[in-house]
Amino acid sequence: MWKTMAPLHMPVPTTVMLLATSNEFYLVWNFPNCVGSTDGKHIRLKCPSNSGSMYYNYKHYYSIVLQGLADARYRFIAVNVGAYGKQSGGGIFRHSSLYQLLSNNNFNMPNVRKLPLSDVELPFVILGDETYPLLSYLMRPYPRRQLTESRRLFNYRLSRGRRVVESAFGILAGKWRILNKPIETSPNMADRIIKCICVLHNTVIDREGVDEASLWEGGQEV
Repeated sequence: MWKTMAPLHMPVPTTVMLLATSNEFYLVWNFPNCVGSTDGKHIRLKCPSNSGSMYYNYKHYYSIVLQGLADARYRFIAVNVGAYGKQSGGGIFRHSSLYQLLSNNNFNMPNVRKLPLSDVELPFVILGDETYPLLSYLMRPYPRRQLTESRRLFNYRLSRGRRVVESAFGILAGKWRILNKPIETSPNMADRIIKCICVLHNTVIDREGVDEASLWEGGQEV
């Protein structure tokens, strides 16, 4: 399923595709020069044999992590599945294929562009929460201590754009209920199941659009 459907519904993004996504992010979420929103979701897993504490996360259950990069329409641009539950969001990102592509300039990122109604040129970025590192292509919020009014506004705008990926996770869990209980299979098979669910998620949105009610049917936990 993944090999057949991913090239159609989760293709490697081109520069033209990322530019179109950035335009949607600005129109819908008011954040310019943004090509995606990233976060991780813990997927419950039956404790793998001889795994020690590697899969045991800070929420006190066994899991593997689905890291997703979502566009402005709640579709996944890219996913990375299989990180150990005990890893942090930033650590998972640094070990992901997405990080390697971005760091090596192989993600087809558009060139710098002026901000709307401004002569200031800035690079295109993806959005992450405070657990992610601040990089030239990854924007995170200002620390909560000693926020100025302009920084609060920036954090608000970034939060609106970043919540897109959380809503995408919510749609997944609302539609595919297997994600709401421990998956009773090996980690490798669980990885395959999750990847197939992600590409099915994109397929449904491509064909039917987004069911707004499904955004709030649980599954917001990440």
